[in-house]
Amino acid sequence: MALTSEEDMKKHVRAIVRIDPAFSPIVKRSPLCTINRRHPGQGHYETLVTSIISQQLAVKAADTIRDRVRVLAGGSLTPESLDGLSTVELRTAGVSGAKARAISELTQATLSGEINFKKFSKLSNEEISAELTALWGIGRWTVEMFLIFHLGRLDLWPVGDLAMRRGWEKLHALDYEIEPKKLDLIGEKFSGRQSIVAWYCWRATESDSSSW
Repeated sequence: MALTSEEDMKKHVRAIVRIDPAFSPIVKRSPLCTINRRHPGQGHYETLVTSIISQQLAVKAADTIRDRVRVLAGGSLTPESLDGLSTVELRTAGVSGAKARAISELTQATLSGEINFKKFSKLSNEEISAELTALWGIGRWTVEMFLIFHLGRLDLWPVGDLAMRRGWEKLHALDYEIEPKKLDLIGEKFSGRQSIVAWYCWRATESDSSSW
């Protein structure tokens, strides 16, 4: 997928504000959305392993565990290097038993060719989701974050993400918690640029407006 130019991203953002003026304040005080603005710094497999490790952990703790695993794997997170690590070794690095199993299943699926990352650029969001969620320990949220922040897909609407919903509520001054199903329907008017809308919703929940 080609990267989104600065001008094209600005067009998307202007369209979002026209559709829903409630986004105007957060757009004005935030940098331009960064989704699909640059190539990812790591491969598909490494990104997913990092995501598995990071589930339900603070960023600092997740980074520490990931770095320990990287050292055990000889300096790189590849299916070949992680295939040589036992569950006991992963547990020693701080990886839970459930996450160790998820990493193992992803590793075996990659090595066997069951998961072929090279074809992901040609697959739809739904096709990629079906392949990845078939693996133990990889759920919808992990896949959505992978599609948005790693593959740069602009048409994801992650209504299951609590922070995204809280951001929507804040931007629209709602005094109630919006239901995912209701927000899912609302998202249809942002077709083709929902990921960007979600990004600004996340920004609204960040007190320091730091970049994703």
